[in-house]
Amino acid sequence: MKKTAVIKILKNDGKGVLATDTIYGLVGSALSKKTVSRIYKLRKRDAKKPMIILIGSLNDLKLFGIKINGKLRKFLNKLWPGKISIILPCPNKKFSYLHGGTKSLAFRLPAKRSLLKLIRQTGPLVAPSANINGLKPAKNIKEAKKYFGNKIDFYSDEGIIKALPSTLIEIKRL
Repeated sequence: MKKTAVIKILKNDGKGVLATDTIYGLVGSALSKKTVSRIYKLRKRDAKKPMIILIGSLNDLKLFGIKINGKLRKFLNKLWPGKISIILPCPNKKFSYLHGGTKSLAFRLPAKRSLLKLIRQTGPLVAPSANINGLKPAKNIKEAKKYFGNKIDFYSDEGIIKALPSTLIEIKRL
C-alpha cells in the first residue's frame, strides 16, 4: 500500500499494522479517542494499561500537555531518537482514554526515518505490539493477519522482524 493511502487512513481514524523501529505495531492516531478505543478492543488489552505513543519530534509532547524544561530536554535528546520509550506524567483527564487513569503516558521518538516521516504527516500514533494481549508479537504480516484478519484497514509488509520491544524508562517528576 502506498504511503499516501496509509497517511489518509490514519488521519481518518483508521488503524493498521506496520513495522516500527522495534517490532510490528498496531497503529492509529493517538489523538483519536475512537481509534484508540478500537485498538484496545482489537488487542483485548486492559484499558488501564497505557499504550506507547510514537512522536515525530519533542514538540509533539505539547499536544499531550507535557511541558519540557531544559534539564528534561537535554536528557531526552541523549536517548532519542531511539528504541527507548519514556514514561512521563500526564495528569490531564482529557487523555484518560490513553492512560487509563494512570496519569502517565509512554512516548518514543523512533530513529527509523521512514516512520518519522509518516508520524510527522499523521501526528502521534499509538503503537502497541501487533498481537492479542498475552500472545507473542507478530514477527511478520502473516502472523499479524492471523490476529486481526480484516478487522483493520491496512498491513504494511516489511518482512520478518526479530527485534525486541522498546526499553521503558519512567520519569516521575518533570
